[in-house]
Amino acid sequence: MVEHDLKEKDLESPANEVVPEIGELRNVEDGDAALEFLRRESVYADMTPNDEKELVTKIDWMVMPLMWACYFFQYLDKTLINYAAVMGLYTDANINAAQFSTLALIFYVTYLAFEFPHGYGMQRLPTAKYLGTMVALWGLIVAVTSACKNYGALVATRVLLGCFESAVAPSLILITGTGTIFGSLISFGFQHYHGKTFTSWQIMFLVIGLMTICIGILVVFFLPDNPMSSRLSHKEKVWAIQRLRENQTGIENKHLKTAQVLECFKDPQTWLLCLITISSNIPNGAVSSYQATIIKGFGYNSLNTALLQIPSGAVSIVSILTATYLAGRYNQRALNVITLLIPGIVGGALMAFLPPNAKAGKLIGNYLTNCIGATLPLLYSLVACNYAGHTKKVTMNALLLMSFCLGNIIGPVTFRKNDAPNYIPAKITIIVTCAVAAVLVVLLRIYYMWENKRRDRLAEDHVAGARKEEDAVGFLDLTDRQNSGFRYRL
Repeated sequence: MVEHDLKEKDLESPANEVVPEIGELRNVEDGDAALEFLRRESVYADMTPNDEKELVTKIDWMVMPLMWACYFFQYLDKTLINYAAVMGLYTDANINAAQFSTLALIFYVTYLAFEFPHGYGMQRLPTAKYLGTMVALWGLIVAVTSACKNYGALVATRVLLGCFESAVAPSLILITGTGTIFGSLISFGFQHYHGKTFTSWQIMFLVIGLMTICIGILVVFFLPDNPMSSRLSHKEKVWAIQRLRENQTGIENKHLKTAQVLECFKDPQTWLLCLITISSNIPNGAVSSYQATIIKGFGYNSLNTALLQIPSGAVSIVSILTATYLAGRYNQRALNVITLLIPGIVGGALMAFLPPNAKAGKLIGNYLTNCIGATLPLLYSLVACNYAGHTKKVTMNALLLMSFCLGNIIGPVTFRKNDAPNYIPAKITIIVTCAVAAVLVVLLRIYYMWENKRRDRLAEDHVAGARKEEDAVGFLDLTDRQNSGFRYRL
């Protein structure tokens, strides 16, 4: 038996969960789908550095363009209402500031409610086909929004949009940055449209919605569900799976394991990550939904407001590129999260405390708050590398998304009607929540360091198993707490 069971009392293997031995795996459902695939392989093909480079390039071109399009439209479609707010939405739909706040947050209410159903659906059904269907459906809702003429209709479309968009995790903030830039340009362009049938914001929703539907159809037909069902050759599939051995997190398992769900809820890192995500997304939710309103409140007109949002996207892109580069180079994700929260604190202070006539300073403060959203992909990265076991990882991804939603629900609520047009309490909230998130990140990092040292001490008294057994551990669908060889990334 593999020496991954250092001591049950130390690694807290979930009750009633029997960890299978490498050579005795009887039920394929208990293991990763990749294990079933590799069990049919008598000899693993050798992969040269050139082979690996070509394989990675091929996989990137197979997956990245479609995923980029999904994330791009996921962000753009949900924030179109931000641009519509300065394009006549209030007047055309006869809504007030309080109702707009409800429209901003209600999207995330249904987004939150459907996280677990989508997580279950993606585990039980072909992932790419499920995703593509959801993309096409939310594109339809965006297009239908163009026909909304009152508050009730807008509420209905925002509710449905949240239901379908929750199938996509908002993790690629680099694409969020490009979404902000293109969204600002799209808003500026459509404000020059004057027609009898549609207003400028209505034609914007219609066109973007139809484009999203097309992306959903492409995803259904061209995005692979996993390496085993991709358009790679058989040898390339084996190579692709072999490359995933080192992270010991597996690829796919269709069997829902209750013990892994319970373990996720009992894991201290789960609650720290959730609290960090909530606190860091309160300002993110406020800025993403109210950025146009905030900038217009500095004294700019609607056209200038659209263009002045473009640097916000640039700040997002620069911050995420810098943060991910530093995280990859020094393998320090938590420290980079703190680094991104500091500009958010400074930006909130500039907007809240500068005098009303300091338009440039307040605008710079607004731009700095866009660094906060760049923490999200780093938090997802911490989940990706620190959670093992397919069901446990799916559960944690759902919890992280729910935490993201909670933050984005609370964020718009801080912009109260009575605080207009300066919204000082909302801007102070940005400062406080960023500071709280930074403290929690420090605690999370300390926990990871303590746990790794504890496992290192235990490992000194045990002899590692055979190399073949070590290789298979990553595909036994073990959790990070069951696998004693697992070490948490900082």
